[in-house]
Amino acid sequence: MEASNYSSLGDGGIVYNTTIKIDPRIEKEWIDWKKNEHIPEIMATGLFSDYKFFRLLEQDETEGITYVIQYFSPSFEDYQKYIEEFAALLNEKSFVKWSDQFVFFQTVMKIVN
Repeated sequence: MEASNYSSLGDGGIVYNTTIKIDPRIEKEWIDWKKNEHIPEIMATGLFSDYKFFRLLEQDETEGITYVIQYFSPSFEDYQKYIEEFAALLNEKSFVKWSDQFVFFQTVMKIVN
């Protein structure tokens, strides 16, 4: 959807939410990579003001461990620019490094309060 369709949302900001289920065998190395390489690359785009990194609790972990990373953007336009200019390359780096050892999905949320 185009950014102009969100002009009535106000100035609360946008959360780009990524949920990732990883193979437990790569957990430590994956966390180190996320914290020291991948997240800094995303933040270096200048399109997000902050992020939070979570491990989901009380989940069925028979198929993997689930993590959530939320990136906070001041505007939908900044988020859209990230998706258009950076997301494909940075996501590709994940697939090259970790291949079939993870699955993920992404959502976008509007901060209301």
